[in-house]
Amino acid sequence: MIPLNKRLEAFECLGKVLVDIGENTPRVEIHDREVVDSCLEVNRLATESTRYNGWFDEVNVRRMLYSLGESLQKENLLLWTDTYRTTLLKQREEKTVGVVMAGNVPAVGFHDFLTVLMSGNKLTAKLSSDDVKLLPAIAEILFSIEPGFHKYVQFTDGTLKSFDAVIATGSNNTSRYFDYYFSAYPHIIRKNRNGVAVLTGNETKNNLQGLADDIFFYYGLGCRNVSKLFIPEGYDFGPLLKILENRAEVAENHKYFNNYEYNKAIFLVNGRAHFDTGNLLAVEDQTTASPMSVIHYEYYSNPEELKNIIETEAEKIQCLVTGSDLFENRVPFGKTQYPELWDYADGMDTLEFILSL
Repeated sequence: MIPLNKRLEAFECLGKVLVDIGENTPRVEIHDREVVDSCLEVNRLATESTRYNGWFDEVNVRRMLYSLGESLQKENLLLWTDTYRTTLLKQREEKTVGVVMAGNVPAVGFHDFLTVLMSGNKLTAKLSSDDVKLLPAIAEILFSIEPGFHKYVQFTDGTLKSFDAVIATGSNNTSRYFDYYFSAYPHIIRKNRNGVAVLTGNETKNNLQGLADDIFFYYGLGCRNVSKLFIPEGYDFGPLLKILENRAEVAENHKYFNNYEYNKAIFLVNGRAHFDTGNLLAVEDQTTASPMSVIHYEYYSNPEELKNIIETEAEKIQCLVTGSDLFENRVPFGKTQYPELWDYADGMDTLEFILSL
């Protein structure tokens, strides 16, 4: 087992490299030759990822790399692992954790990759066909920093084999298959979740700019993207719609724009009232999940009642964006796509789960 201090140092160094690549300023001169080569490969992938996934444009790939790198700052790593430090320092039997990774946003499986390795265990990961290159390339940077990790990681595009526990991420439909298939093993099965925002009508322009980020980053494909707005009765949509309209670049992606035109046609044919910013459709709907290029909104009159409603819908919500002090565990506007290491998907502490094996 790689000593804990070596694990922490390696991921801290990886974080610095990812920040550089995210900013498109790889400072290769400060690294060893092996790190330079793997760094340049990830930098190349950031530029060329749209060749294998039309959603992975350079801006979004670099944004994700930067976000991951920022989360790996030394103080974050120490704060995250401090609760489990005694266990992490112990010499334990190494387990193999199988991870079924999603591919909805670039390198979305990185946190599971990090958690398994930081726990001192082995990872065997089934990559999504939508993202088969980015995480293995990031792993090569880690191997060049700390070669000992190489024997702890295996990627596959086939069936997972020879594992002690499983972490699987998928849709509500695939989660039922995962529950059945992996029932004999300790497991975490993640389902569909979405971000929601509670507005009061007192949001500043900066708040609304941040909300636009929460809606549009990664084309709304992430589980932390805001797909539903709760708004007070009599809410003035004007300022928000103007800010959303100014994010015209999102419609430059033909895959996104095709979804926008399709949903717009459906609303028009069905005579369904909606707001149209030219790149997003806002429609009144009680459901949390919304189609791509569509955001749902729902009026509320009593904030306390709304709080109770949101609490009952907790299993559908990944994160809550608001400036209201009424809501606990809220995320500031514009920060949904910059989670901390301890912001676990579906609220399940994966580090605790792995260390309990």
